[in-house]
Amino acid sequence: MKFGFVLPNNYGLADPAPLIDLAVEAEERGFDSVWVNHHVINIGYIADRLADRPYYDALTVLTWAAARTWTVRLGTSVLVLPYLHPMVLAKTLATIDQLSRGRMIAGLGVGSLPEENEVLGVGYANRGPWSGEFIQVMQALWRPGPATFHGEHFSMDEAVASPKPMQTELEVWIGGSGAPARARTARFGRGWHPLTSLGGLRRRMPRMIEALEIEGRNRADLVVAPRVDVSALADQGIVDDWSEAGADQLIVMTNSADLDTIRAGLAHAARFI
Repeated sequence: MKFGFVLPNNYGLADPAPLIDLAVEAEERGFDSVWVNHHVINIGYIADRLADRPYYDALTVLTWAAARTWTVRLGTSVLVLPYLHPMVLAKTLATIDQLSRGRMIAGLGVGSLPEENEVLGVGYANRGPWSGEFIQVMQALWRPGPATFHGEHFSMDEAVASPKPMQTELEVWIGGSGAPARARTARFGRGWHPLTSLGGLRRRMPRMIEALEIEGRNRADLVVAPRVDVSALADQGIVDDWSEAGADQLIVMTNSADLDTIRAGLAHAARFI
């Protein structure tokens, strides 16, 4: 079982510097990956938690983490695609992949906060199909040579995007646990990154495998990496239960703004590495 750790860029820390220190510590403790959260506006449940305290930009934090680490992989948990543009994001992620020497994981999702979509002036009801095209555009831009794509929402002819990622295939992990997210994962994803309980993963794994089969893929093609709270990892037996349920990796979060609590959670999860 591999472990990742979620940096609390979404918990209102007055100083962002400890976020990078946590990434360094995670690498030193043997974690496979570090992750950042993504929202743009403090609204809805984000405002309920933070009021006007900082929610630091995901990709800026991840770039600083890349500069201070050497081996740990760098992921987004998850980028909300309707708030972004595929041609811009493709370049940004490819650049981080180059700077980090091939450590980028593009965790992507469609979002679940309609109030934020409204403020940003982007659609909510149609976000699933829109995001599917978004991913196709990025994957086309990451492949060698010029990219052509024509869809309902995006269109390009012989578009030249450079740099390309350092990785032969920049990994896309899809967030979400419902049927649309599973279908999106099966079609586009190297990884499935649901926020779910142990029981939820057990129930959904057979449906995820069915979705893969529809796309002509096998279970071995997919990394299953749920995002879990460290409080759910009481002992090695629970970790083994997650593995038995289908998890290949666990991406651990602390859900706290207290640095001592966060570091204690990091140390606790490191016991299982």
